[in-house]
Amino acid sequence: MRIIDTNEIAAKIYEMALRAGTRLTPSCKRALQQAENGENGAALFALHTLNENCALAERENLPVCQDTGMACVMLEIGQDVHLTGAPLTEAVNGAVRRAYADGYFRKSICDPITRENTGDNTPAAVHTDICAGERIKIAYLPKGFGSENMSAIYMLKPAQGVDGIINAIVETVKKAGSRPCPPVYVGVGIGGNFDGCAHLAKRALLREVGSANQRADIAEIERRALVEINNRGIGCQGFHGKTTAIGVSCEWAPTHIAGLPVAVNIQCHCVRCEKEIL
Repeated sequence: MRIIDTNEIAAKIYEMALRAGTRLTPSCKRALQQAENGENGAALFALHTLNENCALAERENLPVCQDTGMACVMLEIGQDVHLTGAPLTEAVNGAVRRAYADGYFRKSICDPITRENTGDNTPAAVHTDICAGERIKIAYLPKGFGSENMSAIYMLKPAQGVDGIINAIVETVKKAGSRPCPPVYVGVGIGGNFDGCAHLAKRALLREVGSANQRADIAEIERRALVEINNRGIGCQGFHGKTTAIGVSCEWAPTHIAGLPVAVNIQCHCVRCEKEIL
């Protein structure tokens, strides 16, 4: 058994939050640069501006987007780990609170009814999974809501099959238009149940942009959906360019014989994700 104090987890999340607020993932930067290289017209100007902004934010250690997001923390905790110290969620929220203050990040979390701001960007959205071993995998994803608001969940009929899944993905992006600040990264959950499917879609956004699912049939859904999305011609920031999405990533889980849940979680061009192992 391995003993880990939650202060260690908090310290790591604090560092991850500060980094994620100011820089895009390497795979996102590569995808945006590739998109710029193949673009023209107003969409080329928009992509060039996004890439300049990315470089400036990283160089000056400034927020890469004014929406510094809702902190999503996903933890895979080995069952041979014994946690000591403050309760885990309390430790996570403490780290987020300090990072948003020290990084001068916008605080965006509020009561859903009164709209009163909590003032420190907490509570974070914390998800935990118990797995084998004595390590803790931490993923930190600050999720802006211009894109989050464009997400959707579908309870398809099993007979709708692969074509139904692809139609759901493409239609979600089409309806979103320019509102989620494209080019977007699309996370998709296939299977599970209503809530589990949405979590799969969120986890799909942790993957590197441009990566393919290990299952060939799921990878083919990713490929077809990306082609169809980009054929819609929405383009960067809605300027009718060639690249509306820089990637589609799907995760799956077994589901009930009577259902085919599909969740589509839209991420804007600011893919800000940090992953660490303790």
